[in-house]
Amino acid sequence: MEIIGKVKKLFEIQNFDSGFKKREIVVTTEEPYPQNLLIEFIQEKVDLLENIKLNDKIKVYINLRGREWKNPEGNIKYFNSIQGWKIEEINHTQTSKKSSLPSMSSDDFDDLPF
Repeated sequence: MEIIGKVKKLFEIQNFDSGFKKREIVVTTEEPYPQNLLIEFIQEKVDLLENIKLNDKIKVYINLRGREWKNPEGNIKYFNSIQGWKIEEINHTQTSKKSSLPSMSSDDFDDLPF
């Protein structure tokens, strides 16, 4: 799956005693009802965020993750997370190309042989 939007927030890298690390970003989608989505990057994927800045327009390839957790009272809860694994920056400048076809008007057809 993929998400396209602008970077709204970049969080700092979180390092844990176990050697686990993650970094989260918030991406605001560009659709009729924009969504602010928290996306986490873990372990070596944290490095993908190195050159990303606020307001960059990006495409993030994601995996949805879900897990079950039982609290001390025995109640089961479910959690979802969005994990990013690839980022593409979207270039804002698009070059306009002129058509290589000559422009023609109705006057150009007056000398047709039939």
